[in-house]
Amino acid sequence: MKLSIIILNYNVRYFLELCLQSVEAAITNLEAEIIVVDNNSQDDSCQMVKQKFPNVLLVENKENLGFSKGNNKGVQYAKGEYLCILNPDTVVPENCFEELFEFSKIKNDLGLFACRLIDGTGVFLPESKRHIPTPTVAIKKILGFDTSYYVSELKDNSTGIVPVLVGAFMMVKKDVYNQVGGFDEDYFMYGEDIDLSYKVQQAGFDNMYYGPVQVIHFKGESTLKDANYAKRFYGAMQIFYKKHFKRNVLFDGLVWLGIKLVKYSKNIAFAERKPVSNYVLVSDRTYPDLEVAVSKPIKVVSELSNTESNTQVILDANYLSFKSIIETLSNSEKNKNISYRIIPKNSNFILGSDSSTSRGEVLHF
Repeated sequence: MKLSIIILNYNVRYFLELCLQSVEAAITNLEAEIIVVDNNSQDDSCQMVKQKFPNVLLVENKENLGFSKGNNKGVQYAKGEYLCILNPDTVVPENCFEELFEFSKIKNDLGLFACRLIDGTGVFLPESKRHIPTPTVAIKKILGFDTSYYVSELKDNSTGIVPVLVGAFMMVKKDVYNQVGGFDEDYFMYGEDIDLSYKVQQAGFDNMYYGPVQVIHFKGESTLKDANYAKRFYGAMQIFYKKHFKRNVLFDGLVWLGIKLVKYSKNIAFAERKPVSNYVLVSDRTYPDLEVAVSKPIKVVSELSNTESNTQVILDANYLSFKSIIETLSNSEKNKNISYRIIPKNSNFILGSDSSTSRGEVLHF
């Protein structure tokens, strides 16, 4: 088997459904399998997978094992030559895996490889390509200087060697993954992708970024950016430094200060919903119940053009390809406060996100 796609899920049933639809469309011409590892979700994620995606291998954990253990457990079931670690709050284009496999042929010592991630508004996510966060780099990042943390010298739509890729979407040969021991299970959430990227690099492989392929990562669906996030993130960095670098007293002090500042601040991320004055549906059909749900008339168009400010654009996956949906977000007019929602195939809900730092929105109709 060529590819095993491992999706670790925790309480994001509706985003998972959309993700699985896009992945199934992307593996049509590949010998591939989909493995969903559920970390004891309290919603009906598992029931949905069983009913709507019978070909998916579902692994149901009885507790939340965290990111590393959960993904490593999925790898144990994987039969593919290659692995794709994928977040459930993502949408991949139909050409995603085939194009990345073609790209992977350019290097013999290829480690991890991945593509460009955008959020639910079409904005590029800079964590798609990062440098190793040495203590000096991390201190600069904490102080607000991101230049040395992100690989800003490589254009977003270009390709090149990148030290650190993001765990929301990364591909690797299973042999390489196993050679470096997979995800380090000392991490519960955050830092695992940095650690794995570093271990692969230290093993003599190059991690590669491929910008021409875009994937939506709604982000913020696994956790909110609050004090607990800060504790886990900075805690993960402490684990990373203890394993790979000498102790840095200055960094430890900044970590402590950062956690305290976040803990006692009210700067917690809530849904940042964009203002909506009108609705446009890109589809070949109407949805009367959706008009009732939004309490406003919806203009139906076959393609998008000259969108007014404060418009919510609803993209119908029954009509549009996932690739065209992703391209629509990527090409969006950022200065017009345009928001986007997606109707998954054969469903009665729309979903999307207006911010990469807070939870998205699901609206039933």
